[in-house]
Amino acid sequence: MKLRRIIIPLLCGWLGAIAVWIYDTPTAPPGAEADAAIVLGAAVSEGEPSPVFAERINHAIALYDEGRVQHLIFTGAQGEGDSLAESEAARDMALEAGVPPEAILIETESVTTMHNLVEAQLLMRDAGLEDALIVSDPLHMRRAMEMAEALGLDAQPSATQTTRYQTWGAKAPFLAREVYFMHHFWLFGE
Repeated sequence: MKLRRIIIPLLCGWLGAIAVWIYDTPTAPPGAEADAAIVLGAAVSEGEPSPVFAERINHAIALYDEGRVQHLIFTGAQGEGDSLAESEAARDMALEAGVPPEAILIETESVTTMHNLVEAQLLMRDAGLEDALIVSDPLHMRRAMEMAEALGLDAQPSATQTTRYQTWGAKAPFLAREVYFMHHFWLFGE
C-alpha cells in the first residue's frame, strides 16, 4: 500500500513532465534554411490530404516559396482504401501550388514517423542533400526530432504554425498519444 502511494505520484509526475516537454515545441532559429523540407505523412481521404496534412504541406510550400529550402520531400504510403499514397497526394498539392516537379521528392513506402524519416534520409542521400527542416504539427515535433537525432539526420524543426489542433479538446488526445509514442520510441527505437 505504501509503495503504491509512492509509485503512482512518481508515475503521474513523470508523465506530466514528459507532456510538458513535448508541449514545449522545439523550434529552429527564425529564417532557418536547409537543402530540403521533410514533410511527415498524415491521412489522405479520397485522394485529398486531410486538413492536418494539408497544413503541413502548405507550410512546406511556404518554406520553398521563401527560398528557405530547395527541395520538398513528401513521405507516406498508401493507406487502406485510399486511391493515392500520402506522399503522392502531397506532391499533387505542391504541383498545383506551383512548385516545380524537379524540386519534389517522394517515397511511398513508410507507415510510421520513424519510417518516414528513414525513407526521407535515403532520398536525401541519393539526391546529395545534406540537411533538412522537418515539417509536422507542433505536438509531433519533439518525437520527430528525437528520431531524426537517433538517425544522425542533420535536421532542424519547422512546426506548422497553422495546426488544426487549436483547442484543448483537440490537443489533449494528441498530446496523450505523443506521450505514449515517445515512450514507445525510447523503449523500442521506433
